[in-house]
Formats: sequence, C-alpha cells, structure tokens
Amino acid sequence: MWCPGAGAEEKVLPALSQQLKQQRDKLRLYQKGVARQLEREREIARQLLRDGRKERAKLLLRKKRYREQLLDKTENQITSLETMVQSIEFTQIEMKVVEGLQIGNECLKKMHQVMSIEEVERILEETQEAVEYQRQIDELLAGSFTQEDEDAILEELNAITEEQIELPEVPAEPLPEKKPEKVPSEARPKQVELVAAS
Repeated sequence: MWCPGAGAEEKVLPALSQQLKQQRDKLRLYQKGVARQLEREREIARQLLRDGRKERAKLLLRKKRYREQLLDKTENQITSLETMVQSIEFTQIEMKVVEGLQIGNECLKKMHQVMSIEEVERILEETQEAVEYQRQIDELLAGSFTQEDEDAILEELNAITEEQIELPEVPAEPLPEKKPEKVPSEARPKQVELVAAS
C-alpha cells in the first residue's frame, strides 16, 4: 500500500543495491588477489622443501591454509551479497507492480464515478428507443406507397432495364453456309529450309 514516505524508499533501494554490487565486486577482486598469492606461496613452499627448510615450508603452508579459509569466507560473503542484491531488485519490481495496481484501481474508481450503472442503463434505454423509432419510420415509408405507385415503379424499372440491353435483331432467314476457300499454292508462303552448318 502506498504511504507518504514511499518516494524516499524508491530512491534508497537502488542506491543500496548499487552499494552492495560495489562491495561484491571489491570482494571478487580481493578473492582473485588471495588466489594469486596462494599459488605463489605454494611455489615458495616447494622451493623451501627443495632447499631442505621443512619447518619454514610447514609454516608457510599453515599461512596458506588460513588464507584459503578466508577465501571460503569471502565466497560465502559474495553469495550473501548477491542474494541480497537479488532480493532488493525483486522488491523493487514488486513495489512497481503494487504501484501500477494502485494507479489502475484509482483510475477504475474515477471511471465508475463518471459512468454509473444508472447512467449506462439510461443510455441503453435511449438507444433502444431510438432504434424502435427508426423502425417505425421505416415501416411508415415502406407502407406509404399505393398499389398504383408500386406498379409505376416496376414499369420504370423495366423500361430502364430494356434501355440498357439493346441486342441486335436476329435474322429470320437461315444464314448461307460458308465453305473454306482454297488458296492457290503460289500464294502460300514458302517454308525456309534450314541447313545445318557442318
């Protein structure tokens, strides 16, 4: 639910999320540095063993083990920070959804104030009355012609139809039969023979 201080929370959460991400990144850099240092200490311990300095190598490996534990703790801290960042980001999304729902709800309330159920019923009733009135007008217009008027309308329609379709008269006598004429061979075009070049 919206409250007067919600605007401040909207500004604080992104800043907090950014700070947590920066802390996570710093821990990752620290982690990489410790990992490189552990590798160097391991090489130094090997060299000390080759030189016969077993106690010094053992002390260095204890130090290395302690740093490995620190590295594990750092990994756990990074995981916690990432979980917290995800929770904050999800909370921001939830806040936006709730804000959107609130705005939508307020908008619906305003629309319902403008358009009450009684108003909708009145509009539907007026629409039904207008449709009925138009139907009555259509019936009056359709029924206002006498039989004489209807006959005159049909006669004019037939006259217009006949004017538009004027076909030529069909001859009453049979047509003479036409036989195909023979064309003399001299008048026929000559076919050109193609000779293949070899």
